Amino acid sequence: MVNYRAVEVAGGQFSLTQRQLTDPGAGHVRLRVEACGVCHSDEMAVKGRRPDPSAPIVPGHEIVGVIDAVGPGVSAWQVGDRVGVGFLAGQCGECEYCRRGDFVNCQRQPLMGTSMDGGYAEYVVARASGLVRIPEGLSSIDAAPLLCAGLTTYVGVRSLDRVPGALVAVQGIGGLGHLAVQYANRFGYRVAAIARGTDKAEMAVSLGADHYIDSSAEDPGEALQRLGGAEGIIATASSGASMSPLIAGLKPRGEMVVVGVADDSIAVQTLDLISGSRRLRGSLTGTSIENEDNLQFSLDRNIRPLTEVMPLSEAPKAYEYMMSGRPRFRVVLDMTA
Repeated sequence: MVNYRAVEVAGGQFSLTQRQLTDPGAGHVRLRVEACGVCHSDEMAVKGRRPDPSAPIVPGHEIVGVIDAVGPGVSAWQVGDRVGVGFLAGQCGECEYCRRGDFVNCQRQPLMGTSMDGGYAEYVVARASGLVRIPEGLSSIDAAPLLCAGLTTYVGVRSLDRVPGALVAVQGIGGLGHLAVQYANRFGYRVAAIARGTDKAEMAVSLGADHYIDSSAEDPGEALQRLGGAEGIIATASSGASMSPLIAGLKPRGEMVVVGVADDSIAVQTLDLISGSRRLRGSLTGTSIENEDNLQFSLDRNIRPLTEVMPLSEAPKAYEYMMSGRPRFRVVLDMTA
């Protein structure tokens, strides 16, 4: 049997292991992994937020690779196809959510890198229903973060559905926010980037922001109102406290979409919501079909993640580095290094 390298985690401890290559089962394919993004959601695997926290699992759900084996019953994909897999590993097609087309909330689909082995490895087996075709012209390193971080912000920005030229604010210019600025700009919005300090101002403008608001120097809600009020806000920072002042910056019938996961709560003044019928909602991710749209849109509109690349052998270090908050953007494991 052929062995391959994988980095697995059990009890919060990482280990670099050798695994035996297995054939994909019915409805599945096997990928030779080229790149895998390191995402904050990998914490679910590392901290045991999964069905059996004591069992070893391979994290990683921003996976790009080439199909090298196809299981029984798979006809839409073939050996040699370059594909990606995101967090949602493929819907069941049978539950009540799938029957009404709500594939994102399918209750039976596994989570890649959390309830099934993910991409911190040289090979991975994935459901065919969760695959995304990677367009030519998009490198594996660039494509990997777009499969989760990119899709999350793409779906959030697209759901605003405002007229071109509307003011859309992006709060938090980090791993999610630097992509959200690009998406908002390419959708034709006037973009206000919001972050603490001024060190990201020049970079935010280079990504497509028209305005920059230093939330440590002024109230961001008041600053947005001076710009005429935001019709939409994409909140990406992992801090509920930093999101709380933003709702007052919305125009009437404006909405704030939360995509950043925070440990603390968002405090909302009821009058800010009621006055002007403002909305606050969350957005998770998208389907494999939406992900293909996202990748093609990103290729066509020159949207790219800013990345730091590390080899598979340094996956534990890459994870700790990402969780420290020191990377300004996305960390990607390169299996070819």
